[in-house]
Amino acid sequence: MTHELIEKSKKHLWLPFTQMKDYDQDPLMIESGDGIKVKDINGKEYYDGFSSVWLNVHGHRKKELDQAIRNQLEKIAHSTLLGMTNVPATELAEKLIEITPENLTRVFYSDSGAEAMEIALKMAFQYWSNVGKPQKQKFISMRNGYHGDTIGAVSVGSIDLFHHVYGALMFDSFKAPIPNVYRSNSKDPEQCRDECLQALEELLVESHEEIAALSIESMVQGAAGMIVMPEGFLSGVRALCTKYDVLMIVDEVATGFGRTGKMFACEHENVQPDLMAAGKGITGGYLPIAVTFTTEKIYQAFYDDYEKLKTFFHGHSYTGNQLGCAVAIENLRLFESETIVENVASKSKELKTMLEEFNSFAHVGDVRQLGFMCGIELVHDKSTKEPFPSERRIGYKVSLKMRELGMLTRPLGDVIVFMPPLVSTKTELLEMVNIMKVAIEVITREEAASFVRNV
Repeated sequence: MTHELIEKSKKHLWLPFTQMKDYDQDPLMIESGDGIKVKDINGKEYYDGFSSVWLNVHGHRKKELDQAIRNQLEKIAHSTLLGMTNVPATELAEKLIEITPENLTRVFYSDSGAEAMEIALKMAFQYWSNVGKPQKQKFISMRNGYHGDTIGAVSVGSIDLFHHVYGALMFDSFKAPIPNVYRSNSKDPEQCRDECLQALEELLVESHEEIAALSIESMVQGAAGMIVMPEGFLSGVRALCTKYDVLMIVDEVATGFGRTGKMFACEHENVQPDLMAAGKGITGGYLPIAVTFTTEKIYQAFYDDYEKLKTFFHGHSYTGNQLGCAVAIENLRLFESETIVENVASKSKELKTMLEEFNSFAHVGDVRQLGFMCGIELVHDKSTKEPFPSERRIGYKVSLKMRELGMLTRPLGDVIVFMPPLVSTKTELLEMVNIMKVAIEVITREEAASFVRNV
């Protein structure tokens, strides 16, 4: 039966962000999960070392979350939010506004982080039209930024591997530099930060009158390789957006809901965005709910008589789904009762100590961490930071070795991603880190020896 299921998957499925030839060679099918582990159809267990793509909070089969969905099913599974609302969507909105930066007062629901960002872009664009400044139509995004895979989100993204093929479909946006201290010419984080802020200000001086908004991931560029921003950069961007009358869109899809040791990562620098996208952990990793938050000032720019045509014409079939909102409400209750954010902040310090040993590895160039967002960058030559040839796919091979050893993750190129569920204990964190150590040591040693032989 297991063989038949695998063959069906190879015959009928097309998996996201996956070269299907790779899947055909190394297939994996998950059947169940419990706590921070998942089990495949052959009965093998794996640590969920990347939180099922960065979103699991409490582990799998959390009884309170399971029950919240069952309770809601006894009432209704879904009704539309177009022109009306429902009980869970309304109650969740109130609870969300209580925990977001204080200037954010309105919630617009969607189904994914990419759509939440798409909504933010459209809101920013239409806002300026509604207030009589239709010339402000352009966007600034950060180099190596990633905001999702809809055309709008791709247009303000800047990762060539993901985005270049769709160039003809994308609208133009300005690209501003972002500090990557490890890869910069300066080893001084403050100098690296200030150079990027200066370049951003120069762009704003020249073009702010045509710029509607700037989009930026909050504190950590995830898909770029877990690039942690130096202290003061995000708040510096906020100051420049305010100075030049440009809306600031903060992407908290990956960083929000406790992942960095704060409820939202922008809290690390007390940044107040004009618009903020969030998703992933909002339901504890259970159901596809995402949100776009905005200020009362932006909301009021759309509020008028219908014939003024200021309505925000956006919405999908499952916007504000009751099952998703119900489990999100219970998720937020658990955040409070189980002090999730505080525990992540505390355990992050222990995790940092665990990760320090990687710095002594011959082929680990950099270890980056903010809370439970970690990236370990592998390089061929540590002294020069020379990467392994991309065709050798070192990160992918390490992830396969980790799978063999009982842990799942997806690398970003040759950056090994470690983003465990937020409830992971110290013992579980240590066991996962040890699996990464073995996998990295084995694969990089083999590949380095092979590279020397081939040279």
